[in-house]
Amino acid sequence: MASVLYGWGRWAVRRRGRVIGLWLLLLATIGALGITLAGPTSNEFTVPGIESQQAQDLLERQLPESAAGTARLVVAAPAGQSLDTAEARAAVQESLHRAAAIPGVAHVADPFESRTVSPDLRIAFTDVQFDRPAQDVPQSAKDALDGVAAPLREAGLQAEFGGTVMAPDIEVGGPAEAIGVVVAFVVLAVALGSLVAAGLPLLTALVGVGIGVLGAQLLANVVEMTGTATVLALMIGLAVGIDYALFIIARHREQLAEPGSEVEESAARATATAGSAVVFAGATVIIALAALAVTGIPFLTVMGLAAAATVLLAVLVAVTLVPALLGVLGERLRPRPRVAKAGKAGKAGKAGKAGEAAKAATGGKPSWSAAWARAVTRKPLLVLLAGVVGLLALALPARDLRLGLPGNASQPAASTLHKSYDLLSEGFGPGFNATLVAVVDATGIPAERREPALAELHATLSADPGVAAVGRPVANADGSTVAVPVVPRTGPDDKATSDLVDRLRTHKGDVTAEGGTLYIAGATAAAIDVSGKLADALPVFVALIVVLALALLTVAFRSVLVPLKAVLGFLLSVAAALGITVWVFQDGHLNGLLDIPSAGPVTSFLPVLLIGVLFGLAMDYEVFLVSRMREHHQHTGDAAGAVTHGVARSGRVVTAAALIMVAVFGGFVFNHDPIIKSIGFALAVGVFIDAFVVRMTLVPAVMALLGRRAWWLPRRLDRIVPDVDLEGASLPAAETRPTVEAGPVERV
Repeated sequence: MASVLYGWGRWAVRRRGRVIGLWLLLLATIGALGITLAGPTSNEFTVPGIESQQAQDLLERQLPESAAGTARLVVAAPAGQSLDTAEARAAVQESLHRAAAIPGVAHVADPFESRTVSPDLRIAFTDVQFDRPAQDVPQSAKDALDGVAAPLREAGLQAEFGGTVMAPDIEVGGPAEAIGVVVAFVVLAVALGSLVAAGLPLLTALVGVGIGVLGAQLLANVVEMTGTATVLALMIGLAVGIDYALFIIARHREQLAEPGSEVEESAARATATAGSAVVFAGATVIIALAALAVTGIPFLTVMGLAAAATVLLAVLVAVTLVPALLGVLGERLRPRPRVAKAGKAGKAGKAGKAGEAAKAATGGKPSWSAAWARAVTRKPLLVLLAGVVGLLALALPARDLRLGLPGNASQPAASTLHKSYDLLSEGFGPGFNATLVAVVDATGIPAERREPALAELHATLSADPGVAAVGRPVANADGSTVAVPVVPRTGPDDKATSDLVDRLRTHKGDVTAEGGTLYIAGATAAAIDVSGKLADALPVFVALIVVLALALLTVAFRSVLVPLKAVLGFLLSVAAALGITVWVFQDGHLNGLLDIPSAGPVTSFLPVLLIGVLFGLAMDYEVFLVSRMREHHQHTGDAAGAVTHGVARSGRVVTAAALIMVAVFGGFVFNHDPIIKSIGFALAVGVFIDAFVVRMTLVPAVMALLGRRAWWLPRRLDRIVPDVDLEGASLPAAETRPTVEAGPVERV
């Protein structure tokens, strides 16, 4: 691999104009198409085959009006007042008249006639029902709803909106995300010691992310894609794009610091060595994200493939565009020579053996990463035990993990969706926001038995202690499909509501005996079903990831114990990150600091995403750190010195890369969308733990304990495992030329 990338890197430097031109042309073409022909995205997370989805499909075929989009208008009088006044009723009637006049509205009910008024007559609601699904309602109709609320607010009433039509679009690019990029630039400037070099990874990452995200928007015309998928592609593509470019640029500047080094040769070697690790690490991220397809959940498959495509672009950019730009910048990336201070030589003579090894590992300069390596390998067993116990303690809250999909309660507290949720809970009870729908396919029930069978079902549903009320049945023209609203006593995120859904589904046999089929559906039931489907898929996905990691790392390091250690560390990172996420989002800690409106179950697909993404990123750091250890061990045979050398050489770059990841993911924590917020938080915490606790601390400790045994590989495996040469051992000797003075060059 290193030999191929060496030639590729040299070609990119020599043909830098063409390479840069091709990438810019691709960006302009995809960008123009993606912006002008962007397809629609959905906020619905549907899973074919689950009971709630089967019911939804049945309603769309037989009772389409019940599956159409609705905007729920919630009206509230001030505290101590009532809606049952002439002025309030007149304002309500005017609002209903305006709502009915909006193009596409099929029906608007009077809350006083339909009895959707709270017992104290202070809060009421009406559903503005459209003639099409929520995702097909035009933005002009949504904007017109603001005018519907005007008469109510002029009369001193509170008017808020909920319903499927009002689900907010996911927005990115706000101040928080921008701050994350700024922090990444600062980290790059400190790590690389150059403003020019610091801007390069951001520039190349934006090229890859721009093509990936805009391409995903274009593909949304032919593939059903959620808004979360494009945001995830942006989040991951930006983070890995910056990191991959950083690894190559850092290696290039390290080589340029050597006397007599030549720009073209250095760029080619950086592409061959650091680029090999980039390709391998990127492949692990791509495979892990693509492996989301094994869950059998379409929206998660699309999400994983969109992010994987963006990561692939980041890898291609790193091994083609980056070396081309290295050639363009030329001598401007060469570090300034360091001038030794007086007195240093005498002090160096007194340094111990470990200090000299540390200096040798960092090109003659002592570094904090070398000091850290010596510290964690001095008492490796103690460090290992302390780290494992600490991570297990952080993982403890994950034992109570509950999965779900965020509802209106999770929207920002100042949003109309959150306010409408609170008003409905206040006026009609917490279970009103968790309304279920008992859908009966009565095709097989004889006509004379349908009414008695539905009456028996109504009585059975009403008798359940967890049911607050059962609404009037709504049937299609021939009575073959019936929908019955069921209001629980508890809210949508309450475990008692999940238990109620399970109990109600036990009555299937009663309806089946009559010749019909009973489904329990609704948004709350759908969230429960999706969570259950994902929970069932999680063990298979984890097993696949573990096997994948063992195989890939065995190929990379030609070792048995190094992959095993890497996988165990990855599992600890995932467990700790999940534990902290549960502690914050489910248990309600730090809600004010992170602007989390209410505690609730963890987003159902977050654990799967966290495992897939964190696996790839963890293997990134493992490859970059341990490949330097293996490189030194191959050249010297010194197992102990290899650990110090690897951390000393890679510690600074891995630290910078991890901080960049944390900054980029952390910026999304302050996104208003509850799903994006939780994903950004979990990934930021997971990367921080894996990079600094597992890779930079536990890995050196374990490698020190293993010694030469770390690189043991049975003979049978040695014969069949391919040698991918991540370290560039097969490259020809470096070409060096006398540095040609080209006049003074200002280096930033």
